[in-house]
Amino acid sequence: MFDFLAYPLANLILLLYTWLGHSTVAAIAALTLLINLLVLPLTLSQQRSARKLQEFQPQIEKLQKKYANDKERLAQEQMKLYRQAGINPMGGCLPLLIQLPIWFGLIGAIRYCLPTSPLSVFQFSQHIYKWLPGVVGLVPLNSTFLGMDLGRPPSMDQWWSYSLPILVFATSWFQQKLMTPPSSGDDQSQAAMMNQQMQIMMPLMMMFFTLQYATGLSIYFVISSLIRIAQYYLIDRQNGSKGHSRRK
Repeated sequence: MFDFLAYPLANLILLLYTWLGHSTVAAIAALTLLINLLVLPLTLSQQRSARKLQEFQPQIEKLQKKYANDKERLAQEQMKLYRQAGINPMGGCLPLLIQLPIWFGLIGAIRYCLPTSPLSVFQFSQHIYKWLPGVVGLVPLNSTFLGMDLGRPPSMDQWWSYSLPILVFATSWFQQKLMTPPSSGDDQSQAAMMNQQMQIMMPLMMMFFTLQYATGLSIYFVISSLIRIAQYYLIDRQNGSKGHSRRK
């Protein structure tokens, strides 16, 4: 279904593999960096919106106290505050919707580059970009990393491979925790409830993905989360520097 993305991504993995010393992990890591650069404007917008939500949290809490007995008015006033501040409380959904096809395309790309059946080799052989230098005859790539087969899902015969989905969950949870604005216990707004659900559901969904599909997918998720965590702290540091300059 997502072969229109899987074939180009697989060919890009082959090309990066030839450039990076025939290391599959390095090729997947480099592809992760490229994809994150592609969606950088969206992720930066999402993180800035999350930062604004955190900055306006004291005002939101005041509204919650003021309209504690009028949930409809509270929702209206919160949305008014969001509009005035240029905040989209649901803005975190757009990067996810865009990345979902990329995830499925990457699953197919890893399957083609690290095939577990002759059928996958034959199917991909018809779609290798032979005009790319050095990619012909590379498949299957070297799939071993720390004794794990990157082309297979985690399994008990390689029990340590389960450490990668756990790492996926941990890094994704920390990323979501940074992005989720704090809320008081009595905040029952739609945005607050969605943020709370996303904080645990997103990491669980990503861990589920990596338990079901090739271990190489975990490399993508872990590096992507680390990139976004670094972006968050860079934005935080930049905002802190600006605030310090204004105080001067």
